[in-house]
Amino acid sequence: MNRIRKGDDIVVITGKDKGRRGTVLNWAGDDRVVVEGINRAKKHVKPNPMKNEQGGIVEKEMSIHISNVALFNPVAKKADRVGFKVLDDGRKVRMFKSNGEVVDA
Repeated sequence: MNRIRKGDDIVVITGKDKGRRGTVLNWAGDDRVVVEGINRAKKHVKPNPMKNEQGGIVEKEMSIHISNVALFNPVAKKADRVGFKVLDDGRKVRMFKSNGEVVDA
């Protein structure tokens, strides 16, 4: 079970985008995530007439290592670490370390 999942609201804790928030779009490998609006880079794209694509310079979100992001805690309104807890019914859920509140409902 991953501490950060697709669709989670995260905060960048280090790097050029430090302090910015975004949503996880997808996983890129074992330890990298692509976040909406974070770590954008300009890529030069060649035109492809077969796919009806124009060429030029396109801004694209690049992946960022999961150690550089933290889950956003809406109660505390800040980045927070994530731990795991087993509930009484046997389910394993994610929880915020600062206040013990369950992330997944």
